[in-house]
Amino acid sequence: MNMKLPSFVFAVVAVAFSAGCATQPGPFAPLDTTKFTLENTDRFVLLDQPAQYSVTCTGLQERMLGDGRLEVVANVKNRESRRIQVQVNCVFKDEQGFSTGDETPFQTLILAENSTEAVRFTAMNTAAKKYTVRVRQAR
Repeated sequence: MNMKLPSFVFAVVAVAFSAGCATQPGPFAPLDTTKFTLENTDRFVLLDQPAQYSVTCTGLQERMLGDGRLEVVANVKNRESRRIQVQVNCVFKDEQGFSTGDETPFQTLILAENSTEAVRFTAMNTAAKKYTVRVRQAR
């Protein structure tokens, strides 16, 4: 009996089984984060794999308004050479990273081929000190 055949069959079954278990649900980190934008984009998450493939963040800007509320501007970039539609929102958090209950509704953003758009979010109260910008594929 040829001993190579059972070994080969076992290897194929093992690879097929492990490949089926490889995917995990989001959130996903941006794919093409560079060393220059890594520190600015650690508060940017992608909620599904199509968004991970198509979208990245080229920068985040934050500032305190005169009344003490946090304002965030996210530069969202389309990485594809086709027009895409995504939804973007922001969850504002306190100094310890817990949600303040202030979450913006998802807004639809249409990005032209390889373009970057700035999206602005403003907290509703002064408790917000941190934030997470979330992006998902539009449905």
